[in-house]
Amino acid sequence: MAAKPVPPRPAPRLYLATRVVDDPQPLATSLPGLLTAADVAAVLVRLRAAEPRGMIARVKALAPAIQNAGAALLLDGELLDGQFELVARAGADGAHLTGIKALEEALPGLKPDRIAGCGGLVTRHDSMSAGELGADYVLFGEPDAQGKRPSPDAVAERLQWWAELFEPPCIGYAATREEAYEFALAGADFVLVGDLVWADARGAATALADVGQALREAYAATRETAEAARG
Repeated sequence: MAAKPVPPRPAPRLYLATRVVDDPQPLATSLPGLLTAADVAAVLVRLRAAEPRGMIARVKALAPAIQNAGAALLLDGELLDGQFELVARAGADGAHLTGIKALEEALPGLKPDRIAGCGGLVTRHDSMSAGELGADYVLFGEPDAQGKRPSPDAVAERLQWWAELFEPPCIGYAATREEAYEFALAGADFVLVGDLVWADARGAATALADVGQALREAYAATRETAEAARG
């Protein structure tokens, strides 16, 4: 009996992280155009710490531009200072947590209605623990508190390992277009970009479109490889 063909994995998508947001208005104005530049699945909003009412107001100012574009709005849990109830109160779709402890603390307030993603996963054991706890995705390759990152090769290896063995989506944090391509090639379901986009002298929309093109190129390459392997 012939083996059942394995359906191709979906094309990888972008996950856009904002810079720290104090005044939301400039970002709210630019986001509608920016989110049409590429296939952005989610936006990670990084809020400057403030009293809860002010933080909620900033999220609500940004939410229409993000959610009306079909992207999920997630809040950076590190900047919520344990106030995970703000995710629901602000109408966000979920939160990104850093480390197993933060994930454990946030899960009761997020599940089952909201997304709980997890990064800060230094070891394979940490990654598997996050998956077992119920993380909706795992992130590899982001800078630590000192700004240090694993090598791109190490990130690609971790993404490939996860993609081959586990069901929850995996995300690679890319600091360059080349990294975005390599991480998509390795099996990342999403690629997270931040300063790569915001610091580009060509403008954020052009930079985002360029990274989106890199993901399409990587996906085409993986399809070609898979078809060649099938003969």
